[in-house]
Amino acid sequence: MSVNVKPLADRVLVEAAPAEEKTAFGIIIPDTAKEKPQKGKVVAVGPGKKDEPMSVKEGDVVLYGKYSGTELSIDGKEYLIMREADIYAIV
Repeated sequence: MSVNVKPLADRVLVEAAPAEEKTAFGIIIPDTAKEKPQKGKVVAVGPGKKDEPMSVKEGDVVLYGKYSGTELSIDGKEYLIMREADIYAIV
């Protein structure tokens, strides 16, 4: 997947995973009650700071904070752009 966006410094562009549609017991979750996803796939990575190389790379699946990043829409798809520090783990 190629996006024509290149994040600056320690920023990362993430495509959020879709929100859960059903619970483990099969109950359908309405749109108003869906939780914001906290997992996504890294689409683009900035070059990092001067003395700190980036530890995530394109294609990594990551976990991030519930309210991390800024939402953007590029070519009709929803993405989040956030600092690498907002990413908690690589899955």
